[in-house]
Amino acid sequence: MVQFPDEILNEAVGQKVEEKPVEHKRLKRFSRFLRILGPGIVTGAADDDPSGIATYSQAGAQFGFQMPWTMLVTYPLMTAVQEACMRIGAITGKGLAAAVREHYPKKILYPVVGLVVLANTLNIGSDIGAMAASAELLVPALPFPLLAIAFALLIILLEVFISYRTYIRILKWLSMALFAYFITAFLIDVPWLTVLKATFTPRVEWSATYLYIIVAIFGTTISPYLFFWQTSNVVEEEIANHRLPQRGGIPHLTRSYLKRLRIDTAIGMLFSNVTAWFIIIVGAVVLNQAGITTIETAADAARALEPLVHTFPNAGFLAKLIFAIGIIGIGLQSIPVLAGSSAYAVAETFSWREGLYRKFRQSRNFYFVIIFGTLAGLLFNFIGFNPIKALVFTAVFNGIAAVPLIFLIARISSREDVMGEYKSGWLSKLGLWTAFAIMAIFAIALLVSFI
Repeated sequence: MVQFPDEILNEAVGQKVEEKPVEHKRLKRFSRFLRILGPGIVTGAADDDPSGIATYSQAGAQFGFQMPWTMLVTYPLMTAVQEACMRIGAITGKGLAAAVREHYPKKILYPVVGLVVLANTLNIGSDIGAMAASAELLVPALPFPLLAIAFALLIILLEVFISYRTYIRILKWLSMALFAYFITAFLIDVPWLTVLKATFTPRVEWSATYLYIIVAIFGTTISPYLFFWQTSNVVEEEIANHRLPQRGGIPHLTRSYLKRLRIDTAIGMLFSNVTAWFIIIVGAVVLNQAGITTIETAADAARALEPLVHTFPNAGFLAKLIFAIGIIGIGLQSIPVLAGSSAYAVAETFSWREGLYRKFRQSRNFYFVIIFGTLAGLLFNFIGFNPIKALVFTAVFNGIAAVPLIFLIARISSREDVMGEYKSGWLSKLGLWTAFAIMAIFAIALLVSFI
């Protein structure tokens, strides 16, 4: 046996002892970072739902490199709106509809909640349709109606019977399906200088077709359902972490906690907007430059991912497979968010017990809204709409519906009697009112263009 001097052994052992704490600290830091990612990252990932993917793909296909600038504009505006929603939930310990109910008359509350429920139901329907159409690419023997019904039932079972903590964990990992667009962008011949120029130099056309896509982009990025979801989801997290008692009360808040929520929100919105930017670019290069300017079917949209697998046999099928997995994965994530958003809004309006942390028997009305909202959305697929075109139409509807909601969020988050010392500062107000003004201008311009 080889013998080593004691000093060498001691040095080696000492080195290992020193390295272990360093490695442990790094793992601890990374673990802390992952724990930060909660309502914000889930909200951001849910924002790139099938409706978003279809809208961004259509924007790239139809207008080439004219649309990347929208993501540079929507990111700060979206972050401002979602940060205000986060703050309302964290400070009041109540959802957005409950905050509106407490401080505004029913003649304002009911139309607002009705608008978001209608928008969510349309969105659920179009997302279920997109999931079914995508699955049909892989198993054409199965009829579209059967696939749509199966997805709707699966989503209801997931949201009603899985615990909140498990559910939130699932949602985080489903968002990884969107990375297919990141990878594709670096496998195709992207004129990056042209893209960067288009990103930093906005170009607006006052035509009906251009405004339609612009309103759709803003509507699928700054969406009404995200406002209600994020506000109530922060409350859910406060209850889960024992910052807020389940029977209501004043949340136990610290500045470090609010800072963590702000970081989570900023990262979630960044993930959403960067993903959307890549989808637009991939659509512009792969579809627009190949002469495909209108996406009619799921197969058309799937062709954007063919460069990812072009060296493999059966590249067309593989592209459809990756696209279908992405649409189905994100659909499984976003539809529960949409249905949950409606349930929060309705339950808070009528002071019902609500929350995903509750069991079904503890909050039946809340879960019934989720079930009925999903089933109502499912019925939307049996009235003859093209599933892909319905996705973009839903985004446009959201873009119009978001305008009055942002107005209310700006007002509530700035009220000292509601928010106390945490009311909106000048930067938050600037972002909120800018979001309101820009979305209102584009929405009005679109409606005028149809006259």
